[in-house]
Amino acid sequence: MYYQGAWGVDSFRVKWAESGELIRFNWRVVDPVKAAALNDKKAEPTLIDPKAGVSLVVPAVSNVGKMRQTSTPEVGRSYWMAFSNSGRLVKRGDRVIVVIGNFRAEGLVVE
Repeated sequence: MYYQGAWGVDSFRVKWAESGELIRFNWRVVDPVKAAALNDKKAEPTLIDPKAGVSLVVPAVSNVGKMRQTSTPEVGRSYWMAFSNSGRLVKRGDRVIVVIGNFRAEGLVVE
């Protein structure tokens, strides 16, 4: 409820992808005005795993750019970003923190 009211988002999901080389963070928009902060190109997202002692970033791919969506949020749509997990230090079952600008979601479990 907090994230819906403060940030206009819900339905968080953190998933191990591409054999663990990427960690994908998904969310659903309920209020596009409030949710715009998560899609802000200027905000550098970070995924923190206190247990592993690492901070992951969104990689940039040549000819494509950053591996994240930055389009204008729409109600009911889901959005994502992927964090580079080179060395597979973040594991399934780890509790992580996602930070995007002033947005901070804690205790998310990696699936």
